[in-house]
Amino acid sequence: MKFSGSNVLITGASRGIGKEIAKTLANFGLKVWINYRNGIDAAELVKEEIEKNGGSAAIIKADVTSEKEFNEAIKTIVDSDGQFSYLVNNAGITKDKLSLRMSMEDFTSVLNTNLTSTFIGCKAALKVMRKQRFGSIVNISSIVGEMGNPGQVNYAASKGGVNAMTKSFAKEAASRGIRYNAVTPGFIQTQMTDELNSNIKEEYEKNIPLLRFGQSSEVANAVAFLLSDYSSYITGEILKVNGGLYV
Repeated sequence: MKFSGSNVLITGASRGIGKEIAKTLANFGLKVWINYRNGIDAAELVKEEIEKNGGSAAIIKADVTSEKEFNEAIKTIVDSDGQFSYLVNNAGITKDKLSLRMSMEDFTSVLNTNLTSTFIGCKAALKVMRKQRFGSIVNISSIVGEMGNPGQVNYAASKGGVNAMTKSFAKEAASRGIRYNAVTPGFIQTQMTDELNSNIKEEYEKNIPLLRFGQSSEVANAVAFLLSDYSSYITGEILKVNGGLYV
């Protein structure tokens, strides 16, 4: 896969899908900036693994729900590398409850982490990338933002907002050569899904046309494609990575 840029910032990259995205993009030759908010040990392990495989990585701490900290993180990257090529807005949380039991804090905290931080990142990237007239952003959304899900009113709202916002940023930034796209994973095999009861997991899999959960690497490869030169005429796209569960 071909990349005209040289570096990428991935928010929430110390674990899960973010970690896999970091490893994949490093394998394609990008310098990966591993963002974390808490737990530097996990971030250092990702960095070590990337460097062990011949890749280039750096760690950057920032609370991406803070506009000040996000802007400072990007400035650090530009000061270090001389450019800022790519951004993956991956940081996110869940606080699942049925709506009647969901507190306002449950609702607003998920929106703040999942949606507001993505807005901050998209805006901060645009400020820098419009001057260099180059850049690509991929927002990690979810199938839940497209189809909804019981017990996830807050999460669905945040990810549905990410999808709509991605399209709006794409239209605003296209004249500057900057692309915005999103990926909506379905059921992906992670540490969380590994803890599911086998019977429950089998029931979920029956509803997926490909009859299995996806792998984090499959999401990471989709992200890499949307960042790369191979997707140079794609912007405002919401790419489904869900095994056909929602089409």
